[in-house]
Amino acid sequence: MKLEDTPVETKPRGKVIAVMPAYNAALTLERTIQDIPAGSVDEVILVDDCSKDNTVEVARSLGLTVIPHEKNLGYGGNQKTCYREALDRGADYVVMIHPDYQYDSRVIPVAVELIRLGICDVILGSRIRTRGEALQGGMPVWKYIANRCLTFTENVILGQNLGDFHSGFRAYSREVLEKLPWEGNTDDFAFDSQFLAQSVYFGFKLGDVPVPVRYFEEASSINFTRSCKYGFTTLWILLQFLLQRMGLGRFSIFRSRQ
Repeated sequence: MKLEDTPVETKPRGKVIAVMPAYNAALTLERTIQDIPAGSVDEVILVDDCSKDNTVEVARSLGLTVIPHEKNLGYGGNQKTCYREALDRGADYVVMIHPDYQYDSRVIPVAVELIRLGICDVILGSRIRTRGEALQGGMPVWKYIANRCLTFTENVILGQNLGDFHSGFRAYSREVLEKLPWEGNTDDFAFDSQFLAQSVYFGFKLGDVPVPVRYFEEASSINFTRSCKYGFTTLWILLQFLLQRMGLGRFSIFRSRQ
């Protein structure tokens, strides 16, 4: 049989929804949207967490589905709304991307295809392909060092080999969002760390794709104090993961959804 005669099993494309947890993203939103390859997503949902600028107006002018919060719920709380809406609207694949233009939305179809093919269930965008590239892209030295130390620790404890655990570009299969108990996660920045620990605990396959680093004045970034709190909280989540796996503790973030 010739190679070209071999039947290739194809999987339906499925519905792709991009979600954007937004706070004061008016100056960067349009550039983020413009880079999304035509036809790669079926809908873009922006959840605004009580921005003080005109993020909502800009998003509506771009034809996005806009959901404004009545009060500020925090980064994790914003993502919860994003995922509920995406699931309710029938998403088969959900791509979360920060609307601050720090991440390259051109890689959305690549991330989705890796999930669609069954290679991974969760895909992260890695900003750190090389040290030089990360620093030349504007990542502060202290943030680079903290990222490398924390990512190394997470890889060892969670048994992974990812380049960047702290990325604002993530893609998930519907099954991941339906099975993980993320509704009970924190509403703060550590939501992401909990989500990835849960993904590993419940047996999902994680992978990553490289994305360019873009640090500039309008791009969002948490300050040093909040970064320290985030780092220590992540270490506590890793300890919870170890204790749960060893049968020495039981934590609600690893409790199966009812």
